[in-house]
Order: sequence, then structure tokens, then C-alpha cells
Amino acid sequence: MTTFEKDDAILLLSDGTLIKGKSFGSKGTVIGEIVFNTGITGYQEVLTDPSYFGQLITFTYPELGNTGVNSEDNESDSPYAKGVIVRNFARTPSNWRANITFEKWLKEENVVGIYGVDTRELVRHLRSSGTMNALICSELKEVSLSSLLERIQAAPIMKGLNLAEKVTTTKFYKWDTTAIPEFDKRLKLEPQIPFKVVAIDFGIKRSILNRLVAHGCEVVVLPSNAGYKDVLDLEPEGIFFSNGPGDPAAVKEGIDLAKRLIEERDLPMFGICLGHQILGLALGGKTFKLTYGHRGLNHPCGISGRVEITSQNHGFALEAESLNSNNVDITHLNLNDGTVAGIAMCNRPVFGIQYHPEASPGPHDADYHFARFAEVMSERR
Repeated sequence: MTTFEKDDAILLLSDGTLIKGKSFGSKGTVIGEIVFNTGITGYQEVLTDPSYFGQLITFTYPELGNTGVNSEDNESDSPYAKGVIVRNFARTPSNWRANITFEKWLKEENVVGIYGVDTRELVRHLRSSGTMNALICSELKEVSLSSLLERIQAAPIMKGLNLAEKVTTTKFYKWDTTAIPEFDKRLKLEPQIPFKVVAIDFGIKRSILNRLVAHGCEVVVLPSNAGYKDVLDLEPEGIFFSNGPGDPAAVKEGIDLAKRLIEERDLPMFGICLGHQILGLALGGKTFKLTYGHRGLNHPCGISGRVEITSQNHGFALEAESLNSNNVDITHLNLNDGTVAGIAMCNRPVFGIQYHPEASPGPHDADYHFARFAEVMSERR
């Protein structure tokens, strides 16, 4: 048994690494895959992104909470991450848009936090050892570290998990265009009649829906288990496959849907992140788990001399060698490690990108992919 102070917290990794810190946010014990995000802004958007479902997020930026939390920047109704790991946090925000402090928000949303962690050392460890399951515990008193380690090692690992089914909508709905924040109304294309788009929700972000609308789309969102008939009954001009958490190879219904639509319908299709991987799997490709993933706002992607700085959040990638070059072009590579960052069918209007062009948070270099999708639909009218 080990005795701790009242406000102590620990971070315990499945390889036995123990890091001591202080508790903030909600108190409790949570287990999940530990990952790291290298962005210097956007903690509210990151924590409410469904793609982080069940994960413990290490933020490399040394202080969080300076801008508090506001009512507009959430990517979903509430945080999907289980825990937050930081060096330090601001107790008093300084931003005119803030409605609540960062810590109070975490408490209200039952997100467990630990601060006082040397996040540089932790990230160096994760980069060399890879992502793994970990535990944050702030209800210590007297606790057995061996029993906590057993709980971590008994928890399921990310590979093989279909988490899209945990975060998807349970019903069809039309995205409310009045919900678009004023600052996000960067219109690129304004057709007289909106493009009818069906979005398959594997963990879709609000900012993606807003960008589709801003590019002239009328979007109906369907659950991740939507069937072929469900999609076609809506008579879409285009189909969007969203981002989401978990192992893409485990999302069997989404892969089967994409495969049938590709084989039987000549419709424009666009996938982002998990949706991009699902399109690749439907085209006969394979995916693999990255050692520590790509999560940040400054990943360079490109091919043939064109480079765009991108926002990324994923732990799996498509195997380049598994893609049939007679049918699929690799359009973008992650220039840090050479992994596949974009694909397109050679003779069909089907394409996907591994990164997040909606830039919430992040750079706007890749926003043109939404216009690309809209333009393909416009050409077919």
C-alpha cells in the first residue's frame, strides 16, 4: 500500500510506468488508451471530438485553460475523452468568449484530470514505446498499485474495437444550418439549389457539418449502421463518410455500405479520417495501427511538390502496398513519415483524406477539399 496526499493523483501506464501529479477536474479512476496532441490551441474542440472517445489525452502545450470554455466551440454535446494530462492549467481564463473555467467544465462533464506532469518526458516515452492503455486515479487514500496495473492490463486494447457504434447518432436528422457560428460562414460555393448530401456518422464533428453547409450542401446525417436502401431512399447527390474513433477494420457495416455504393452507384463520395480509411478498406486495402499516431495541427501532407499543413487525429493508417494502383491513386502522403494521407479512385468521383480540412482547430490549407466535393456534385447536375 502507498499513502498519498488529499489532492494527489497518479498516472499509471500498462508497462508499469508510474507518474505522480495533482488532481484537477473531476475526481475518479479512468482507464483508456493514452495519446498525445501537439497542438498549442483548441483543447475544447479536441476534448469534444468523438474521435477521442475513451482516450486519455496528453497535451504537450505547457498550459491549458487560458481561454476558458465557451458555448460555440464544442464539436459535440460533451467531451468524449475520459481524461486529461497536462503540465499546468489556468484557473482564471482571460477571453471575452469564455462562459466557464476549464476546470469547472471538466468537473461538470466528469472528465478526470492530472496536472504537474512532465509532459515532455511522457511524450518521449510514448514515442519510443508506443501508445498503450493507462490509468488516471485521483481517489487514492490507500491504493494497491499492483491491483490498478491488473485493471489496466485487463482493459481491451484499441485494435479490433468498433467504437463508431458507441458515438454515432441513433436516428436520422437534418443538420440545422442556423447552427453555423457567424465566424465559420466562409462560403465558397452557393448553388441555387443545395447539394443533397448524406453523411454517415462514425463520430462526426459539428465543424465538418458546418463546412459542408458552407460549401452549398444540405446534409442529412445517418447512423453508422445505415443500410444501402436507407442511403438511396434519400436520393443523395453525394455521400460523406465521417471521422470517428477506434479501429476502422472493425467497422464492418460501414465498409460493406461503402463497398456496395462504390460497386453499384456512380455517386461522388468523400471521406475524412476514419471515413477515408473505410473507403480504402472498401476498395480492397488494409489498415495498420501506428506506433503513436498523428495528433496535432502542423502535419505537412502532399505529393508532387504541393504541400498543405494539416490538422490530424488518428491512430491507424492505410497500407500503401495494399491499394490496387490500377484502381486507386495515392494523392497525398504524410511528409513526416510517408504514410498514406489521401486517396482517389482513378475513374470514379470517390476520394478520401486522412486529415481534417475543417480546421477545428488547425490551419485552413486543406479547406479546398470541401469545394472539390461540391464541384464534383455540381458537374453532375
